[in-house]
Amino acid sequence: MSKEFHKLALDYHKGERPGKIQVSSHKALDTHHDLSLAYTPGVAAPVREIAKNPELVYDYTIKGNLVAVISDGSAVLGLGNVGPLAAKPVMEGKGVLFKQFADIDVFNIEVDTQDVDEFVQTVKNIAPTFGGINLEDISAPRCFEIEQRLIKDLDIPVFHDDQHGTAIIIAAGLLNALEIQGKEPETAKLTCLGAGAAGIATLDLLCELGFKKSNILLVDSKGVINNSRQGLSREKQDYISKTDKTTLADAMQECDIFVGVASANLVSQDMVRSMADNPIVFALSNPDPEISPAQANAVRDDLIMATGRSDYPNQVNNVLGFPFIFRGALDAKASEINIEMKIAAVHALKELAKLEVPEDVLQAYNVDSISFGKDYIIPKPFDKRLIDIVPKAVYDAAISSGVSRL
Repeated sequence: MSKEFHKLALDYHKGERPGKIQVSSHKALDTHHDLSLAYTPGVAAPVREIAKNPELVYDYTIKGNLVAVISDGSAVLGLGNVGPLAAKPVMEGKGVLFKQFADIDVFNIEVDTQDVDEFVQTVKNIAPTFGGINLEDISAPRCFEIEQRLIKDLDIPVFHDDQHGTAIIIAAGLLNALEIQGKEPETAKLTCLGAGAAGIATLDLLCELGFKKSNILLVDSKGVINNSRQGLSREKQDYISKTDKTTLADAMQECDIFVGVASANLVSQDMVRSMADNPIVFALSNPDPEISPAQANAVRDDLIMATGRSDYPNQVNNVLGFPFIFRGALDAKASEINIEMKIAAVHALKELAKLEVPEDVLQAYNVDSISFGKDYIIPKPFDKRLIDIVPKAVYDAAISSGVSRL
């Protein structure tokens, strides 16, 4: 980040009114009569009805359109464990995106504990306020336990976006890239660099979509997760490979797909050169990818490349997922966001990329044309069709899989 952009960002967040969000009322409060309806004595009417039938809370309060974006600040962006206060700008940012893209209201909540039991209990205690819980920027492996315990104990959707939001967008892009490259999920050899929340969740989802664990090599900071490694977490143990390969360079030889969710500049041109014909490279570390598109394209003219950046083609951006997934889940009054709903979102995004791109999207990106192909495998965030297509797919999956209250 340049000094100039750093200052622009600080000025943007400070401004005349610090922060990015505010709470406002959408009901009239201009007269004595309005006041009597909004508060005492009128507010007693919905209180009595909800006390008799708790499900009516969705009819008389914001609960059904309110999501908590909750973090402990332990894994914020690429900045690490910066704590709850420093996490707050990011959580406010998620609230802005929820509102802008899916008209979902958000309270951002930063919890001052990194103890799993305390964090889980805090979320459980405040859960009645919300229609859904978006966990954010919580370090692995704690994030896995936190999410699973909350899913088990709560009757509203709990979704760790760093895991599943990332996985859903990656999966949609990879399926399209494989189609373009003439390859199949069942036979594609995949190397994943990064065994944290995003890496594990991505592999789990890809296996649900037909990828084979026997064709996957998972690489962490110590090398390939193979059967000679000791002291592995339960999540890493699921991806132990029977192989004598130990390094990232070993793992990338003749692989069809590289997915990087680790750190900048860890992949060399020689590694990309060693991949199979028509390779796929998803270098998703932000702001600097594991290898830049310029470096990768300099040694391969047959690859498809994606990054996490908006200034390169094929941006893997979570904003394509979480607002629309929650929109569908909230509209269905779902008790959880299950695998069927996640897969529905994958296929909705995958197919949207194949449709003709509207003129307003072209104008938003100042280009004359965009069409399905090597430089367009994932929809653009400002495609207004997302709000119609993805929530409906998620909603239908919630209904058909039996997790909807409707």
